[in-house]
Amino acid sequence: MKDNAIHIEAWVAKDPSTVWDCYTSPEHITQWNFASDDWCCPSASNNLAVGGKYQARMEAKDGSFGFDLIATYSQIDHGKGYSFQMEDGREVTVELSDQKEGTLVTVMFEPEAENPIEMQQQGWQGILDNFKKYCDSL
Repeated sequence: MKDNAIHIEAWVAKDPSTVWDCYTSPEHITQWNFASDDWCCPSASNNLAVGGKYQARMEAKDGSFGFDLIATYSQIDHGKGYSFQMEDGREVTVELSDQKEGTLVTVMFEPEAENPIEMQQQGWQGILDNFKKYCDSL
């Protein structure tokens, strides 16, 4: 992971096992993997193994824009975290920490060069906040 990695986090009021399941299972990913209510994640697949692929389709609900986030897993510590590399070579690491009465989810990602750092941080934090909202509601 490069030195310029962006760190975001959220505390979820669920045990690590539940958080892991909600964060890695495609049927849950499609329910929370978008930063705002005008976006959606109509499909996701996840082969949670070293060398396995993660893919999530993210789209504006009005159909004006969409993209596939595709990555390959490089490290997995089942129930605790993982690292993957996106198609453009950037790395992402997710860590789950068992906390008193909940789980701290920390995501570290290498930014891309097209958009301002603040915009990327806000977008990824928005997705993580949406995850927290979804997971806490279960």
